[in-house]
Amino acid sequence: MKMRLAAIDIGSNAARLLISDVTINNGKAEFSKINLVRVPLRLGFDVFEKMEISPEKTTMILHTIRAYQHLCQAYEVDYIKAAATSAMRDASNAGAIIDQVKEETGILIEVISGGSEAKLIYENHIAENLDKEHAYLYIDVGGGSTELTFFAGNKLVFSASFNIGTIRLLKNQVTVEQWDGMKEYIKRETRNYLNNIIAIGSGGNINKVFSISKRKEGKPLPIELLKDYYKEFSSFSLEDRMRLYKLREDRADVIVPALQIYINAMRWANAAEIYVPKIGLADGLIQHLYADLKNSPTFSQNF
Repeated sequence: MKMRLAAIDIGSNAARLLISDVTINNGKAEFSKINLVRVPLRLGFDVFEKMEISPEKTTMILHTIRAYQHLCQAYEVDYIKAAATSAMRDASNAGAIIDQVKEETGILIEVISGGSEAKLIYENHIAENLDKEHAYLYIDVGGGSTELTFFAGNKLVFSASFNIGTIRLLKNQVTVEQWDGMKEYIKRETRNYLNNIIAIGSGGNINKVFSISKRKEGKPLPIELLKDYYKEFSSFSLEDRMRLYKLREDRADVIVPALQIYINAMRWANAAEIYVPKIGLADGLIQHLYADLKNSPTFSQNF
C-alpha cells in the first residue's frame, strides 16, 4: 500500500516543496523522499521591516506555488499540505495573499503558530531512535524565528518559539531582552538535565555547515567546531564566503547569524554536540499529513 504526499513550507527565507512516498508495510509507515525543491523568496526582508509583503514578492509567491502545483501534478501527488511560518505570521496582507493563492492554484496555505511549528518539527521523532540515556533539544533556526523542542525520558517536555531568526538578526531587529528571554527559558527548562543534553539541529544553515565539515552521516558536530566556523565565516566578506565555500548569496548572508543562534542555544542548554539528521518543517508536515489521513474515516477504503 503506497501513497504520495507533498508538503509546502513557506518560510521567511525560502519556500520548499517536499514530495515523499509513504509505504505501509504490516501497519507501519515508511517515508522516502522523492524530491525537494527550494526557492529563495526571502519574505522576511520585506516583512520584518515594513510589516507587509511587497507586490513583487507576492508575484514570486504566486509563481512559486503555481510551479509547485504543476510539479505535484507531474509527480501524481495524492495529497498536499501547505504551511507558512514567521514572515506570513507578521505580514499584515498575508490573508489577501493566501486567498489569491487559493483562488489561482487551489492550494490552501495555513499560517501556523510558532508553537505548532516546533511541534511539527518534532513529528520526525528523531530522538526516539537515539539512546534513552540522554535528553534531546531540537533547535530549528529559520529566517524569522527559532523553534525549540525538548525530549527527555521518552516524553516531550516542552516546545517553544522565539522571534529570533537569521533575517531578523541581519536587520538588527533582535533585542538584548529577546536574547535574555530565550536564555532564561532554556536554562530554566533544562536545568534538571545538565550535562546530559544532546542537540538535534534542523534548517538549511546547519545542514550546510554539516556538509562543509565533511563529517560522516550520523556523526555529531561538537559545539567547539561550530564556534570555529562562526569565527571563520565572520572573518570573511559576503563575497568571499560565497567564493570560498561555494555558497549562494541567500545562504552566505544568513549562515553566520544562524551559527550564532545554534551556539547560544547549545551553550545555554549545556549541550556539547549537535546531530544534523537533515530534517525540517516540510518533513514534519508530511508526517502530520499522513497522521491526519490515517485518522480519517475513508483511509482504509482508499488505501
